[in-house]
Amino acid sequence: MEETKKVKQTIKERNEMKLVGFRVLCPGDQYLEEIPKAALSLSERIHEIKQVVNPLVQYGAFVVENQTAEEDGYWVGVEVTEYEDTPSDMVTLTVPPQKYAVSRHIGANYQIMDWYEELHKWIADNNYSRLKDKWHLEKFYSWKDPENLDVALFDTIK
Repeated sequence: MEETKKVKQTIKERNEMKLVGFRVLCPGDQYLEEIPKAALSLSERIHEIKQVVNPLVQYGAFVVENQTAEEDGYWVGVEVTEYEDTPSDMVTLTVPPQKYAVSRHIGANYQIMDWYEELHKWIADNNYSRLKDKWHLEKFYSWKDPENLDVALFDTIK
């Protein structure tokens, strides 16, 4: 097993972000398989999306404690400057400006819950509060190999 590399946690504020991509909606135990499939499909079809900010970076978005069926699931997308001619089988998602606790990790996708546990502990230790009913982000710099992801975790805080 490869050693997981960890980078210290920081606080970042992001402006509104527009994403175009796919919504993954499946039983909880299937996300580890279904999200990489959606990411691969998105990378193969990136040329169909207009006004992409950076085609080499994908985002995951989710609400930890969703209040509505519309918030359920996981979105895999790329950031765009504006929505324009979105392919009919893709979705759009606008994430409002928010403050995040951020930590970047490199390692296998099945280790992601361990990464989040460490980030959540840091949030509590530094007297921040998690906002579980808001959009959380995962910024993927490398997603093609589920055993070797490079991802920044953005946990929404106040």
